[in-house]
Amino acid sequence: MSDKKIKRIGVLTSGGDAPGMNAVIRAVYRTANYFGIQSIGIRRGWQGLINGDFVVLNDDVVRHTVGRGGTVLYTARSPEFMTEAGRQKALATCKMLGLDGVIAVGGDGTFRGALELSRLGVPVMGIPATIDNDIGCTNYTIGFDSACNTAIDCIDKLRDTMQSHERCSVVEVMGRHAGFLALYVGLAVDATSVLVPEREMDFEQHVIERIQNARLSGITHFMIVVAEGAGSAVEIGHKIKESLGMDPRVTVLGHIQRGGAPTGRDRETATRMGYYAVKAFAEGRSGSVICTREGGIVETPIEEALKMQKHLQMERYDILEAISSTSTGIKQ
Repeated sequence: MSDKKIKRIGVLTSGGDAPGMNAVIRAVYRTANYFGIQSIGIRRGWQGLINGDFVVLNDDVVRHTVGRGGTVLYTARSPEFMTEAGRQKALATCKMLGLDGVIAVGGDGTFRGALELSRLGVPVMGIPATIDNDIGCTNYTIGFDSACNTAIDCIDKLRDTMQSHERCSVVEVMGRHAGFLALYVGLAVDATSVLVPEREMDFEQHVIERIQNARLSGITHFMIVVAEGAGSAVEIGHKIKESLGMDPRVTVLGHIQRGGAPTGRDRETATRMGYYAVKAFAEGRSGSVICTREGGIVETPIEEALKMQKHLQMERYDILEAISSTSTGIKQ
């Protein structure tokens, strides 16, 4: 615990944007007001801290932003912050603005930056926000639910036209090196097959046989969901054509999954995390990531958080196979 009274804090969003980041910024500003703390928005992430790019947060900045995607503070990646000279410039900005702490919203890269800043004597708190849901220290990351719902909506629309033309669709979703997004979406849309980087792909077994079994059961349209880290949807489409003679339609959803209004879950989780980050500062704590575990909010030291790993719940595949028409042979 620190006896120093917190008077002014900064908040920044870094790395890839995620729906719900604006809800965090709003919660930080309003909670800071509640505790009698002034809040400064650092624009364009760590690069903005280097350049002194900031805005004093007020009601006008955060009003009506809770339902907006993206981030009103903008975001950027900063190779310069990875250098000692860059971090010294950021430290100088913290001193110039009189910041008693910085809240960093983003993923692992953001938290590594926060750890380096803390080693220079600046109190920090991290808030996990990434559509990939691949932060090891927390059960949930802001933006995941919104991205899943966006992908589900797109795939439902694709299914309509695939069903009309009796075709196969191969859809690539984001997720970086993790399959959380792909498997969740695949279960939700009743995919014929889901390919993720955590599971070594046997193309014949996991794709071709599942399509053939679905065909034998009377199904004439097929949906293959591919995590971007598991391979190229375009290449998988080519291989399906070579093996089965059908002409799959390939769709790469890409950055559309980062956009759009955040879901209720992301707004609520972002608001809670923003509140608890400011509350920790007000109570003299810092150096942690705000995490969700078993439905509650906990603080995990940043160094420990960066070492933690999250494993895909592979039993979801058991569910997929159990409820899929390709394993039961029952026509839909």
